[in-house]
Amino acid sequence: MQPVNIICIKWGKKYGSDYVNTLYSMVSRNISIPYRFVCFTDDAEGIRDEVEVKPIPEIGFEDFDQRKPWTFAHGWLKLTCFAEPLYDLQGQTLFLDLDIVIVGSLDEFFEPEGDFLVIKEWDKSDATGNTSVFRFNIGAHVDALEHLKADPVGSRKDVRNEQEFITQFVARQGKLKYWPAQWCRSFKRHCLRPFPLSFFQQPRIPQGAKVIIFHGRPHPDDAMAGRSGKWYRKVLPTTWIKEYWR
Repeated sequence: MQPVNIICIKWGKKYGSDYVNTLYSMVSRNISIPYRFVCFTDDAEGIRDEVEVKPIPEIGFEDFDQRKPWTFAHGWLKLTCFAEPLYDLQGQTLFLDLDIVIVGSLDEFFEPEGDFLVIKEWDKSDATGNTSVFRFNIGAHVDALEHLKADPVGSRKDVRNEQEFITQFVARQGKLKYWPAQWCRSFKRHCLRPFPLSFFQQPRIPQGAKVIIFHGRPHPDDAMAGRSGKWYRKVLPTTWIKEYWR
C-alpha cells in the first residue's frame, strides 16, 4: 500500500516547533495505515527527526513566494500545498492545522471517496469549509492556484480568506464534500458547556469526535490551563487535553 501523506505548515512565530512535534505524536498514536508526515516550514529548528521537513513550496507567484507580511499571502499559505509538483509527494494527502487535538482514529479520513473533503464551516450557510482538516490528491487542484495567479484581485473580491477561496472554488466544480459532522468538532461550539454550566463543569469531548478544532482563542494550552482568551467566555481547566495533546 502506498503511504498516505499527512502534512502541516509552520510559518512565522505564531506556533513553535513544539506544536509540530505534538501534532506528529498525536498522529502516530492515532493512525494504523502507512503514512509520511511532512511539515512545510521556514524554520526547522527544534522539529523532531521523525518529521520530514521541507521548505514551504514556491508556486511562481510573487506575493506567495516572497511572503511579505503586508501582503495577503501570509494568511493564505495553505494554498501552496496544491502546487504541482509537490516535491516527491504523491497520492492521498490529509492536511492538519497545528492547533488541533486528535482524540480518535485518523484512518477513517482516508476512506470516503471524493476529490476534496473538508469540515463544513459551522457559522456559514454557503459552501464554505473549514480547512483545519481537509483531504485532497497531490496535483488535483493546481487549477485553483492558476485561477488566483491569473487575477489576484478579482479572484479574491468575494472571499475573506483562503478557506473561502478554495472551498468555494472546488464547490463550483462539483468536487466539494464534507466530513461527517461528528468527526471534527469545534472546542468553542461543541465542547464548552453552556452558561451557567461552564462555571461548574469542564468542557467535554463530543460523542463520535475524532479531532477537536481550536479556531481563534483559546488555543489547546490555554484551554488546558483554564484560560479562555475572552472575558465573556468561561473555560474551566480542561484536563482531558493533557491526555491527548502530547
